[in-house]
Amino acid sequence: MATKTPTKTAKRSRSRNVSPTVKLLRLIDKQQALSRQLLEIMEELEEAEDSRLLDEAIKRDDGKPGIPWAEAKKRLGLD
Repeated sequence: MATKTPTKTAKRSRSRNVSPTVKLLRLIDKQQALSRQLLEIMEELEEAEDSRLLDEAIKRDDGKPGIPWAEAKKRLGLD
């Protein structure tokens, strides 16, 4: 006698029999994965914003004389 493959209904009923703990753990895993993705996106946005601000500063200060390194160290209290 040949073995029957489970039907979609049988597969669904098996997934309904999963314990609440297992369901919760699966949800937690999904949430953690989404949190990691969100963190990566936020970091990329931060980098893009930093780059935009640097580009603006370079354009704004184009042609202006810079501060000599010795003077910058002195102003920052690194001397």
